[in-house]
Amino acid sequence: MRVSVIGAGLGGLALAQGLHSAGIEAEVYERDPGITARFQGYRLVLDPTGFQAVRACLPTRWHPLLDEITMDASAEQLVLDPQLNEIGRLGAGRTGIVVDRQVLRHLLLTGLTVHTDAALTGYDVLSDGKVRAQFAHRDPVSADLLVGADGVASAVRGVLSPQTAPTDTGVRFVIGRTPLTDEFTGLSKAYGSKIAGDGVSLLLGAMRFRTPPKRAAERLAPDVTLPDIGDYVRWAMILPPDGSLGAATAQDAVLARMEGWHPQLRALVEQADPDNSTLLSIRVVEPRERWAPGPVTLLGDAVHATSPTGGNGANTALRDADVLRRCLVGAVERRQDLIGAVGDYERQMFEYGGEAVRRSLAALPAFVPDAQLPERA
Repeated sequence: MRVSVIGAGLGGLALAQGLHSAGIEAEVYERDPGITARFQGYRLVLDPTGFQAVRACLPTRWHPLLDEITMDASAEQLVLDPQLNEIGRLGAGRTGIVVDRQVLRHLLLTGLTVHTDAALTGYDVLSDGKVRAQFAHRDPVSADLLVGADGVASAVRGVLSPQTAPTDTGVRFVIGRTPLTDEFTGLSKAYGSKIAGDGVSLLLGAMRFRTPPKRAAERLAPDVTLPDIGDYVRWAMILPPDGSLGAATAQDAVLARMEGWHPQLRALVEQADPDNSTLLSIRVVEPRERWAPGPVTLLGDAVHATSPTGGNGANTALRDADVLRRCLVGAVERRQDLIGAVGDYERQMFEYGGEAVRRSLAALPAFVPDAQLPERA
């Protein structure tokens, strides 16, 4: 069996790793001109399902390294005012396993064949049941299965399920990261909580490594090269629906909305890396109508993009990777029909993926103060 994975995000890479470990040929095609063309180094919280999924897709020899570059974390999920006074609670405290997306992505990339500058332009299902992917800047590639793991704007989904389209919630947010120094010790109670300002919310999360990732890889898995990064704070300011930055930079726009805030909060944004501060929109994709069975399927944000306020986007993509991996490995081992195996995956994915989107949207209003979300959300 040969599998072509379109998109080198966490879900696509985890699937390719899992198939590679099982002896199934899998190659990844990424539209970006290089693996590090876009910065993807923000903190993620994995739930037990997401963590076990990525663990199952990785070779067992890397499990000690995975454990070393993740950390257990808990948050009280308080609501604080801009002076860091407690004024409420978001709900029950939350626990999870924290990992840096950039570090995890580099681990998942290790040993895989990844073709960059490979923007998919379309595909054809051939008479022998195989699928041929076409690219803008490279020759076509044939495989037994094509997996669209290419995000919210999925080119694969555009052909396979054109009726499934992203919905823009209208909500915008600015995300950035700042080195975690002693200066910010006093912000510890704000990590994992919401700071409610005038029409905006600021969310903070600390990323602390047990061992610096580069050093951990050198000690535990010399065949893996991980980024040389230190502890940091990931921050995100959620703006009202249809909020914009105006003419300011992302960083300046956040500071303009923090007049009179606690000086440590302002310092956190002032000291952020400007190259890694950016405005993003919250768009969702909800799986609805099943497409016709065949040698093409979707994974992750390409089929069920969630609002980040649900905290389940990466977890659901990693779950997809593990479920599809299990179905394909089972089909090979038992010499079962490939289309049937893909169908088993899709039936499961549609159910939990749709629920993940709905849960994330239900959580969104709590993070958009003093604003009415559009009806389409």
